[in-house]
Amino acid sequence: MSESGTEKGAIVRRAGLVAAGTLTSRVLGAVRDAVIAMVFPVAATDAFFVAFTIPNALRVLLGEGAVAGAFVPVFSEVREKHGFEAAARFQSKLVAAMALVLLAVTLLGVAFSPALVELYAAGFHDTPGRFEETVALTRVVFPYIFLMGLSALATGALNAVRRFAAPAFAPALLNVALIAGAFALVPAALRFGLPGVGALALGALIGGTLQILAQLPSLRVAGLLRRPRLDLRDPWVRKAFRLMLPLLLGLGVYQLNIMLTRQLASFLPAGSVSYLYYGQRLVEIPQGMFALAIASAALPTLSTLRARGDDEKVKEVFRYGLGLSLFVAIPSAVGLASLATPVVSVLFGRGRFTPLEVELTSRSLVWMAAGIWSVASVRTIVPMFYAYNDTRTPVIGSAANLIVFGAVALTTMGPLKHVGLAMAVTAASIAQLITLLALLRRRVGRLGLKKLTWNTLRVLLASLLMAGAIQALLLVLPFASDAGLFARASSLIACVLGGAATYALSAWLLRVPELRALTGALGRRFKR
Repeated sequence: MSESGTEKGAIVRRAGLVAAGTLTSRVLGAVRDAVIAMVFPVAATDAFFVAFTIPNALRVLLGEGAVAGAFVPVFSEVREKHGFEAAARFQSKLVAAMALVLLAVTLLGVAFSPALVELYAAGFHDTPGRFEETVALTRVVFPYIFLMGLSALATGALNAVRRFAAPAFAPALLNVALIAGAFALVPAALRFGLPGVGALALGALIGGTLQILAQLPSLRVAGLLRRPRLDLRDPWVRKAFRLMLPLLLGLGVYQLNIMLTRQLASFLPAGSVSYLYYGQRLVEIPQGMFALAIASAALPTLSTLRARGDDEKVKEVFRYGLGLSLFVAIPSAVGLASLATPVVSVLFGRGRFTPLEVELTSRSLVWMAAGIWSVASVRTIVPMFYAYNDTRTPVIGSAANLIVFGAVALTTMGPLKHVGLAMAVTAASIAQLITLLALLRRRVGRLGLKKLTWNTLRVLLASLLMAGAIQALLLVLPFASDAGLFARASSLIACVLGGAATYALSAWLLRVPELRALTGALGRRFKR
């Protein structure tokens, strides 16, 4: 088998491992959200979700973003040019520098929590006590960014040396901690003078600590568990920070989108923040399972091939990764939109979460699901820029996202309330995708996407056939609100299995190449 074919097979296997870990985390995340919806009213969860969004946004900036855009490409370059030991020394120096940055951001965040909440949810002033409650929750949960930033650095180090198991499964621990916190930590939150929902803030801190601890054994085995050494004069550390600065700007623009979403939703009726949050969490299941898994698995290969100067193989691996992403993202978008109400009903429709809230959440989910394919494509395209040490160009894509989101949101939120914001999220991601594709072609030349376009049309046709099968099943299966949970859950499982089988059969009949690639990788896996 050629080196390119070997790398493609490796990407499938790595992506499968990451997807398995992500699936575990997402399933637990769905359980977590179901528990939160059941235990706490939407007015209380509005406050927590805003409080949690603020450090979580910075985690994406200083943790996952810095790792993907600066650490992994530089680590791969150092190892390719100077060997593993030099790369390991670079890693220890960057961890020390980033720990200082994360500590400073944490202290500033705690000190300026009122101003941050003002940026994200000024509309909470309209309800007595809600703004102050959100500030208190933000102060408690803000150290989460320090913990998750260090965890992301550990994940990046392990991914860079092709170790994906521990980083893939570690995020599940956060969900376990939040589930336990919802049931066990309410008395502790009340003793600290927090509202009952403050139990989730305490659980987040415990979960972040567990994520770090879970990756330490793998770091030790990989030879990367070393004492941090602060050396800001190291040329590779400086290069990482130079790459990181425009990257932070680009991700910062994207986070402005999230901030604007929360801010606008805070002026809508109570519960709007929660409806959007629950919808976003559901679309993140396929996005995280597949798109993020493929991007994480492909980035080390793209960075290594680029460090060797093999641009044609870089493009070939990119096309392969994008095809895989669309193969799973398009049916995920169609399927989740088709099953929006049953999914929300089964996961959240109990306890404090009323049938009306099920319906309102479902409406936002339909429009957010419609953008799964575009978000998946963006997550596959951005690592191409990172592989070329280009963290500036994606800023333009993020800016296009923000501009389109603002225009659509301000136009639609009046008549459509939170559904208008969900529509804006999807429109913005499509605009970002179009912009990035145009910029990537300018950056690296012709991408050779003609064949991929025809394959994508076949994937779309198979997905539409799947949607027809799902609609037929919905007509005969019990999904009425008065049906029991077991009946609704069984019907949902039947729809998912029936839809998946229809999609797989349709893709096989249409000879979609990505299906053969995935089944071939699975076959080789089971023969071992």
